Amino acid sequence: MAELTLPEDRFLGPDPTQKDVARQLYDTVAGLPLVCPHGHVDPRLLADPDYTFGTPVDLLIIPDHYIFRMLYSQGIRLENLGVPRQDGGPVETDHRKIWQTCAEHFYLFRGTPTGIWLNQELYEVFGIREKLDGSTAQAIYDQIAERLESPEFRPRQLYEQFNIEVLCTTDAATDTLEHHQAIRDSGWDATIRPTFRPDAVVNFNHAGWRTNIDRLSEVSGIEVNGYPAFIQALEQRRAFFKSMGAAATDHAALTAYTGRLSDRDATSIFRRALRGEFTADETAHFTGHMLMEMARMSSEDGLVMQLHVGSLRDYNTTLAARFGRDKGADIPVQSEFTRNLHPLLNAYADDPRFRLILFTLDETTYARELAPLAGHYPTVLLGPPWWFHDSLNGMIRFFDQVMETAGIYNTAGFNDDTRAYPSIPARHDVWRRASANWLAGLVVRGLIDMADAGEMIKDLSYNLAKRAYNL
Repeated sequence: MAELTLPEDRFLGPDPTQKDVARQLYDTVAGLPLVCPHGHVDPRLLADPDYTFGTPVDLLIIPDHYIFRMLYSQGIRLENLGVPRQDGGPVETDHRKIWQTCAEHFYLFRGTPTGIWLNQELYEVFGIREKLDGSTAQAIYDQIAERLESPEFRPRQLYEQFNIEVLCTTDAATDTLEHHQAIRDSGWDATIRPTFRPDAVVNFNHAGWRTNIDRLSEVSGIEVNGYPAFIQALEQRRAFFKSMGAAATDHAALTAYTGRLSDRDATSIFRRALRGEFTADETAHFTGHMLMEMARMSSEDGLVMQLHVGSLRDYNTTLAARFGRDKGADIPVQSEFTRNLHPLLNAYADDPRFRLILFTLDETTYARELAPLAGHYPTVLLGPPWWFHDSLNGMIRFFDQVMETAGIYNTAGFNDDTRAYPSIPARHDVWRRASANWLAGLVVRGLIDMADAGEMIKDLSYNLAKRAYNL
């Protein structure tokens, strides 16, 4: 039975002088509160003070596409992992069997971000001291299950244990935010904020778009029977989200294309879309137009605008048909920002009320486009390495390619962007250690001194995210 350990100097470089400086820097921020300005934790977890996570599989396997993406790549069917099928067909329901399957294949995650997060969760959150494999699977399952049954492992208690200062969820434009209201009504002293995400009503090719428009009419009280009413309904929803504490909006797009349509063209395209008659070209142009409109609204209501670009969603159409959206089959595509964002930036980037945070899955744009854009416009910031690049190596590449041109103060610090609630501390810890190691490299090469590095590590770990999102 192999011992699970977490080395104190993990992720720090091999040079002993740099490692010593990095440890000094890391120690100054290791205990800072966690600022979580962007993520996908379900607010239902926090609305009910007695919420329980269920089994270890309910918590750690079935909801996490990072897990079953890797397992699927090795020929393990999602049915065998208990992932529900769209048609309600049979899937494995024996959670011990599912856990055993995952444990026997846990070696697949060696050296990956998912493996790093999970090992730290197992060690620090659940107190596990043996490596997870086929021989230890059932004993570890029992240890986790026992912890999950205890009052200390309710989501609210973990929120306090994790030292989270603020946590922002991501919510559809049609969400009534009843769970956020329940959190408010409970009197719990925690800062949980919604984030306005309108993709499902903006993008015509989003599954169930027409149904979502009907839902938008219902929750806004504005009958969305045309383009003007559509804009009014979105403005009403943004105002509601802001009244519930929202600090930001979030937008996902395949490309960074922006461009304003005439009122006549927008009205005509939207009218045809209501009848299901839109084309792919019209969809792209309307999405680009709506990003312009979202920027306009942000310049008026002050909600920070986040734009995530470059994921071709549900690339495996067979898997999507069988299991639905977001099942680990999203693939990055090449992106272009400079020309695509020019209409939006030309219209709004000099407005001091506006703020745009950019994320990409195309790392080739870091030094060529994104760092120069953020290094010029006072209202543009770069988000941290995202999704496929939220890793130690991804952070190293980000620091090396972005910081020389943009500096750290044109970035938005860190966010964990997670659905996996227990992984939040581990994700922040990786960022803080990577930041400390990068700064230590600057110190030992004489680019900055320890005083500067001490301020910069606190900014990267805490202050930049608060400033970027007005938290």
